[in-house]
Amino acid sequence: QTAALTGHDDAVLSVSFSYDGKLIATASSDRTARLWSAESGAQVQILRGHTRSVRSAVFSNTSARLLTASGDNTARVWDVA
Repeated sequence: QTAALTGHDDAVLSVSFSYDGKLIATASSDRTARLWSAESGAQVQILRGHTRSVRSAVFSNTSARLLTASGDNTARVWDVA
């Protein structure tokens, strides 16, 4: 293990690396997605807005956007560059 990404208040349901390798995205039952530095493991940003569990989080091929899908029947696009 090289890092533990701690901060979510409920289960982590999805994790993915950005295409450029700089960020990690996590999706959680706590209704947030979070961005982390892949190098240090430090939390970079909390993405709030979903009203139910965030089930997946995937980066665009340019790593500039993150797409999240939630149990609230929405998908959201976030600018993360």
